[in-house]
Amino acid sequence: MSAESTGSRGFTYWRLRFHAWRGTRPFWAGLFTLLGGLPIAYFPYAQLHLGNLTLAMSTTAGAGSLIIGVLLVTLGLTMWFHSIVRVFAGVAAILLALVSIPVSNIGGFLLGFLLALLGGALSISWAPGRPPARPVVGRDTPRRAPEPDDGDPFLPAPREGESPNVTDTTAHANGGRKSAG
Repeated sequence: MSAESTGSRGFTYWRLRFHAWRGTRPFWAGLFTLLGGLPIAYFPYAQLHLGNLTLAMSTTAGAGSLIIGVLLVTLGLTMWFHSIVRVFAGVAAILLALVSIPVSNIGGFLLGFLLALLGGALSISWAPGRPPARPVVGRDTPRRAPEPDDGDPFLPAPREGESPNVTDTTAHANGGRKSAG
Protein backbone atom coordinates (compact mmCIF):
# COMPACT_ATOMS: atom_id res chain seq x y z
CA MET A 1 0.00 0.00 0.00
CA SER A 2 1.21 3.45 -0.81
CA ALA A 3 0.95 6.51 1.37
CA GLU A 4 -1.67 8.01 -0.94
CA SER A 5 -4.09 5.08 -0.84
CA THR A 6 -7.07 5.27 1.44
CA GLY A 7 -6.84 1.65 2.48
CA SER A 8 -9.73 -0.75 2.29
CA ARG A 9 -13.21 0.37 1.44
CA GLY A 10 -14.98 0.78 4.69
CA PHE A 11 -18.55 0.32 5.82
CA THR A 12 -19.53 3.85 4.77
CA TYR A 13 -18.53 3.22 1.17
CA TRP A 14 -20.67 0.08 0.90
CA ARG A 15 -23.56 1.70 2.72
CA LEU A 16 -23.55 4.61 0.26
CA ARG A 17 -23.32 2.20 -2.68
CA PHE A 18 -26.26 0.21 -1.34
CA HIS A 19 -28.23 3.42 -0.79
CA ALA A 20 -27.62 4.48 -4.40
CA TRP A 21 -28.59 1.02 -5.68
CA ARG A 22 -31.73 0.97 -3.54
CA GLY A 23 -32.85 4.35 -4.82
CA THR A 24 -33.00 3.25 -8.47
CA ARG A 25 -35.48 0.40 -8.03
CA PRO A 26 -38.60 -0.50 -6.01
CA PHE A 27 -36.58 -1.89 -3.11
CA TRP A 28 -39.24 -1.96 -0.41
CA ALA A 29 -41.79 -3.46 -2.78
CA GLY A 30 -39.40 -6.29 -3.58
CA LEU A 31 -38.54 -6.83 0.06
CA PHE A 32 -42.17 -7.01 1.21
CA THR A 33 -43.10 -9.32 -1.67
CA LEU A 34 -40.13 -11.58 -0.95
CA LEU A 35 -40.95 -11.67 2.77
CA GLY A 36 -44.61 -12.34 1.96
CA GLY A 37 -43.70 -15.47 0.02
CA LEU A 38 -41.78 -17.03 2.91
CA PRO A 39 -44.66 -17.68 5.38
CA ILE A 40 -46.96 -18.76 2.55
CA ALA A 41 -44.47 -21.42 1.49
CA TYR A 42 -43.36 -22.36 5.03
CA PHE A 43 -46.53 -22.79 7.10
CA PRO A 44 -48.09 -25.73 5.17
CA TYR A 45 -44.92 -27.77 5.85
CA ALA A 46 -44.26 -26.55 9.41
CA GLN A 47 -44.68 -28.61 12.53
CA LEU A 48 -45.10 -26.67 15.75
CA HIS A 49 -44.01 -28.38 18.96
CA LEU A 50 -45.91 -27.30 22.07
CA GLY A 51 -44.36 -29.39 24.83
CA ASN A 52 -45.18 -33.02 23.94
CA LEU A 53 -47.83 -31.97 21.44
CA THR A 54 -46.90 -31.71 17.76
CA LEU A 55 -49.17 -29.56 15.63
CA ALA A 56 -48.84 -30.20 11.88
CA MET A 57 -50.08 -27.48 9.52
CA SER A 58 -49.92 -29.64 6.39
CA THR A 59 -52.87 -29.37 4.06
CA THR A 60 -53.84 -30.96 0.78
CA ALA A 61 -52.76 -27.77 -1.00
CA GLY A 62 -49.17 -27.91 0.23
CA ALA A 63 -47.78 -28.01 -3.31
CA GLY A 64 -49.90 -25.00 -4.30
CA SER A 65 -48.63 -23.09 -1.29
CA LEU A 66 -45.05 -23.92 -2.17
CA ILE A 67 -45.54 -22.75 -5.76
CA ILE A 68 -47.19 -19.49 -4.65
CA GLY A 69 -44.44 -18.83 -2.10
CA VAL A 70 -41.64 -19.51 -4.57
CA LEU A 71 -43.32 -17.32 -7.20
CA LEU A 72 -43.65 -14.45 -4.71
CA VAL A 73 -39.98 -14.73 -3.76
CA THR A 74 -39.10 -14.74 -7.47
CA LEU A 75 -41.28 -11.70 -8.11
CA GLY A 76 -39.61 -9.88 -5.21
CA LEU A 77 -36.19 -10.53 -6.72
CA THR A 78 -37.51 -9.49 -10.14
CA MET A 79 -38.62 -6.15 -8.70
CA TRP A 80 -35.07 -5.61 -7.46
CA PHE A 81 -33.07 -6.66 -10.47
CA HIS A 82 -35.46 -5.96 -13.39
CA SER A 83 -37.38 -2.90 -12.31
CA ILE A 84 -38.65 -2.32 -15.85
CA VAL A 85 -41.31 -5.03 -15.27
CA ARG A 86 -42.36 -3.64 -11.91
CA VAL A 87 -46.02 -3.16 -12.89
CA PHE A 88 -46.38 -6.74 -14.12
CA ALA A 89 -44.60 -8.07 -11.04
CA GLY A 90 -46.82 -5.96 -8.77
CA VAL A 91 -50.04 -7.15 -10.38
CA ALA A 92 -48.84 -10.76 -10.28
CA ALA A 93 -47.89 -10.40 -6.61
CA ILE A 94 -51.33 -9.03 -5.73
CA LEU A 95 -53.07 -11.85 -7.62
CA LEU A 96 -50.89 -14.51 -5.99
CA ALA A 97 -51.54 -12.96 -2.57
CA LEU A 98 -55.28 -13.16 -3.19
CA VAL A 99 -55.03 -16.76 -4.40
CA SER A 100 -53.04 -17.67 -1.28
CA ILE A 101 -56.03 -16.99 0.98
CA PRO A 102 -58.00 -20.14 0.06
CA VAL A 103 -54.97 -22.21 -0.95
CA SER A 104 -52.41 -21.63 1.79
CA ASN A 105 -53.78 -21.47 5.35
CA ILE A 106 -55.45 -18.08 4.93
CA GLY A 107 -52.45 -16.67 3.09
CA GLY A 108 -49.83 -17.75 5.61
CA PHE A 109 -52.08 -16.74 8.51
CA LEU A 110 -52.61 -13.33 6.88
CA LEU A 111 -48.96 -12.46 7.44
CA GLY A 112 -47.76 -13.50 3.98
CA PHE A 113 -50.95 -12.23 2.37
CA LEU A 114 -50.59 -8.72 3.80
CA LEU A 115 -46.87 -8.48 3.05
CA ALA A 116 -47.32 -9.67 -0.56
CA LEU A 117 -50.30 -7.35 -1.04
CA LEU A 118 -48.34 -4.37 0.27
CA GLY A 119 -45.30 -5.27 -1.84
CA GLY A 120 -47.40 -5.58 -5.00
CA ALA A 121 -49.11 -2.25 -4.37
CA LEU A 122 -45.77 -0.52 -3.75
CA SER A 123 -44.36 -2.03 -6.93
CA ILE A 124 -47.24 -0.75 -9.05
CA SER A 125 -47.06 2.73 -7.57
CA TRP A 126 -43.26 3.12 -7.73
CA ALA A 127 -41.85 5.37 -10.46
CA PRO A 128 -38.20 6.05 -11.20
CA GLY A 129 -36.97 9.46 -10.15
CA ARG A 130 -35.76 12.05 -12.59
CA PRO A 131 -32.11 12.99 -12.42
CA PRO A 132 -31.45 16.51 -11.12
CA ALA A 133 -31.27 19.16 -13.82
CA ARG A 134 -27.74 20.21 -14.69
CA PRO A 135 -27.00 23.91 -14.63
CA VAL A 136 -26.47 25.35 -18.09
CA VAL A 137 -22.98 26.76 -18.47
CA GLY A 138 -22.48 29.95 -20.44
CA ARG A 139 -25.90 31.55 -20.06
CA ASP A 140 -24.79 34.56 -18.07
CA THR A 141 -26.35 37.10 -20.44
CA PRO A 142 -29.90 38.16 -19.60
CA ARG A 143 -32.61 37.50 -22.13
CA ARG A 144 -33.81 40.48 -24.14
CA ALA A 145 -37.44 41.32 -24.63
CA PRO A 146 -38.87 40.08 -27.92
CA GLU A 147 -38.83 42.51 -30.80
CA PRO A 148 -42.25 43.96 -31.63
CA ASP A 149 -43.51 42.71 -34.97
CA ASP A 150 -45.73 44.44 -37.48
CA GLY A 151 -48.75 43.10 -35.68
CA ASP A 152 -52.05 41.72 -36.82
CA PRO A 153 -53.75 43.90 -39.46
CA PHE A 154 -57.14 43.26 -37.85
CA LEU A 155 -56.13 44.67 -34.48
CA PRO A 156 -55.87 48.41 -33.99
CA ALA A 157 -52.37 49.84 -33.75
CA PRO A 158 -51.30 51.22 -30.38
CA ARG A 159 -51.84 54.89 -29.76
CA GLU A 160 -49.01 57.26 -28.99
CA GLY A 161 -47.61 56.70 -25.52
CA GLU A 162 -49.28 53.28 -25.27
CA SER A 163 -47.32 50.07 -24.78
CA PRO A 164 -46.93 48.03 -27.97
CA ASN A 165 -47.20 44.79 -25.95
CA VAL A 166 -50.96 45.11 -25.45
CA THR A 167 -52.67 42.10 -27.00
CA ASP A 168 -56.18 40.76 -27.29
CA THR A 169 -55.63 38.67 -24.19
CA THR A 170 -55.97 41.71 -21.94
CA ALA A 171 -59.16 42.73 -20.17
CA HIS A 172 -60.83 44.00 -23.34
CA ALA A 173 -60.50 42.56 -26.79
CA ASN A 174 -59.86 45.93 -28.40
CA GLY A 175 -56.31 46.27 -27.11
CA GLY A 176 -57.19 47.26 -23.56
CA ARG A 177 -58.76 50.59 -24.58
CA LYS A 178 -62.13 51.63 -23.33
CA SER A 179 -64.58 52.27 -26.06
CA ALA A 180 -66.69 55.39 -26.00
CA GLY A 181 -70.16 54.08 -26.53
